[in-house]
Amino acid sequence: MNDKPLTPAAQRALAEAEARRKAEAAPGRPKETGGPKGPEPTRFGDWERKGIASDF
Repeated sequence: MNDKPLTPAAQRALAEAEARRKAEAAPGRPKETGGPKGPEPTRFGDWERKGIASDF
């Protein structure tokens, strides 16, 4: 496209963007075991155990 060389600032920006992409692609935290089924209770405001829902 463009025959102009990139400035040092542009090269740094491209390197930082590549590092961010690699960090996002890295494996995240492991899945929770024994947690609640369904929607996240801390997000939706109630917790249900054995059919009893409690707000917190």
